[in-house]
Amino acid sequence: MAEQLTEEQISEFKEAFSLFDKDGDGCITTKELGTVMRSLGQNPTEAELQDMINEVDADGNGTIDFPEFLNLMAGKMKDTDSEEELKEAFRVFDKDQNGFISAAPPSAALP
Repeated sequence: MAEQLTEEQISEFKEAFSLFDKDGDGCITTKELGTVMRSLGQNPTEAELQDMINEVDADGNGTIDFPEFLNLMAGKMKDTDSEEELKEAFRVFDKDQNGFISAAPPSAALP
């Protein structure tokens, strides 16, 4: 999944990851994950953080290495892209641009 990231994104994630790798061992603790993600503009809930940690911390040692972190962030980026696609599709049917789709049948929106 991380192979879908650009070099610029990988560099940005590496910089953020390094800020929280206090001892330079290539791992961050699970407690630091939320801080890292918030520094990158994400706002995960505690439950979401726990789910993310469970997804990537395969050995259950409470730390996440950089390759695991990249996979995690690639998944978050994909989710964001999907949300944008949904919003764009919604705007096609939001003729009045008021945040609502009128009661006209969907076929009325077809060309």
